[in-house]
Amino acid sequence: MDYKTIFNDIKTIAIAGLSPDASKPSHQVSKYMQERGYKIAPIYPKGETILGEKVFRSLSEIPNKVDMIVMFRKASYANELISEAIARNDVKIFWLQEGIINDEACQKAERHGIIAVQDRCVAKAYKEAFE
Repeated sequence: MDYKTIFNDIKTIAIAGLSPDASKPSHQVSKYMQERGYKIAPIYPKGETILGEKVFRSLSEIPNKVDMIVMFRKASYANELISEAIARNDVKIFWLQEGIINDEACQKAERHGIIAVQDRCVAKAYKEAFE
């Protein structure tokens, strides 16, 4: 997979499970991607802002275009998330963070023309591609 092409083609990343806790990997990885120029759309059940961005309760609530979804939640949630992504008709990349595997959700993504990546850290992939 050509990560450089993926990262060059996206602008907005929705982060499912983006914690407001700066010690959590979801926060650190999201901040890293934000610092590299990507617009972050946090998805979290509480709070108003994370990393200076408005928090949404679900992917379907995000009014702006979303190019990539990165998930930091239990693998079973990927089934619901990919259905929301397909319904939006704008998500190009469905990314399950390191340690998260859901073959069924990834296969569903690919059947709908969405590139799926699982068990891979988006920040590490970015570093390998560009740094």
